Amino acid sequence: MRRSIVHEGVDQLTYEIRGIVALAQELQRSGVEVYWENIGDPISKGEILPQWIKDIVSDLVKDDRTYGYIDTQGIPETRAFLAELVNKRGGCRITQDDIIMFNGLGDAVARIFGYMRREARVIGPSPAYSTHSSAEAAHSGYEHLTYELNPLDNWMPDLEDLENKIKYNDSISGLLIINPDNPTGAVYPRHILEGMVDIARRHSVFIICDEIYANIVYNGAETASLSEVIGDRPGIALRGISKEFPWPGARCGWIEVYNQDKYPEFKTYIQSMVKAKMLEVCSTSLPQFSIPRIMGDPRYQGHLDERNTMFEKRVNTAYDILSEVPGTHVVRPRGAFYMTVLFDEGVLNDRQTLPIDNAKAQRIIAGQVKDVEADKRFVYYLLGATGICVVPLTGFCCNRQGFRLTMLETDDAKAEWIWKTLADSIQQYLASA
Repeated sequence: MRRSIVHEGVDQLTYEIRGIVALAQELQRSGVEVYWENIGDPISKGEILPQWIKDIVSDLVKDDRTYGYIDTQGIPETRAFLAELVNKRGGCRITQDDIIMFNGLGDAVARIFGYMRREARVIGPSPAYSTHSSAEAAHSGYEHLTYELNPLDNWMPDLEDLENKIKYNDSISGLLIINPDNPTGAVYPRHILEGMVDIARRHSVFIICDEIYANIVYNGAETASLSEVIGDRPGIALRGISKEFPWPGARCGWIEVYNQDKYPEFKTYIQSMVKAKMLEVCSTSLPQFSIPRIMGDPRYQGHLDERNTMFEKRVNTAYDILSEVPGTHVVRPRGAFYMTVLFDEGVLNDRQTLPIDNAKAQRIIAGQVKDVEADKRFVYYLLGATGICVVPLTGFCCNRQGFRLTMLETDDAKAEWIWKTLADSIQQYLASA
């Protein structure tokens, strides 16, 4: 072609969570039964929505309004409802004009980074959730900038590391927080969030906080929303219904914008996303109509409490099994529905294997493990030998070696088999060479 049409940041678009699916499907065709522990989709793992939620959605299907276009920023009544929820928390107050609806948070993340000046960088946590790290890296054309989460301190942010990186890199214009965190399951207490906001204030950066798991908190964790601690800083919180109702197939998320009227340049940036949405016309209608009816229903809090009890029990059982494995470090999750198993430094090498009975699967794995990260090598052998599909930790923009699994399996017997098989496989793999 007369000119290259490839974006400079294309090599940064990686998503290991789904990247491993192609390999797993190839193994399925070879006769391996796959247990999908890679993707955070509660529905695919057997969770069933309460009938009262389904009834609300069914009634809306009969409403002719749900088949038409809606306002570009979203249904006014829904945005007003969500703004009132923010205001009830205390702290920063917003109006419906500070809410923008998107086709899932993946859409929101693409807009947030896609309409940011290329030279403006956003620093995020490591391990990082791939959607954020890839989008930020792709928009800049460089590797994603990260601050450390410390596994020896319950995966809490290293505030000294964060401040030094912001202080000595004036291209950093934004700070990304994920709370509760994916992939670690950490939940940040209020004083940690206040410390991060203080760093943002002293260095004049804005804040993005992914709060998609805000209502999935358990094991006694206490936290705060960004709106409660942000003060007068400009910021954006990301929320949605995919993990919470859960209704991931609805592709419905939104951003809550804080203090845009105090910062003209920040407001212009937010308005650029609104203008971009105008080109799309609007986001999907039906899920937006459902939000006030479901979240405003008196049964909703009980629904959230029941799910949190379920995840707490599941997480603690998995922790009891996996935390006893020599050569690993596991932090008990307190939010979201993931667990990260970290390998001790130096325990992995390129000679370790697991026996794979299926000869075709053995050949496939042997062809995949050359020149890969040590934790990915383990993940591939685990997949070929047991069918358990997890995600290597190095796939989360991280130099530490380990893997992430979900806490979504609804069949208790199958879940316990997965965790015990993981524990046995780790010990067998580490002892193999």
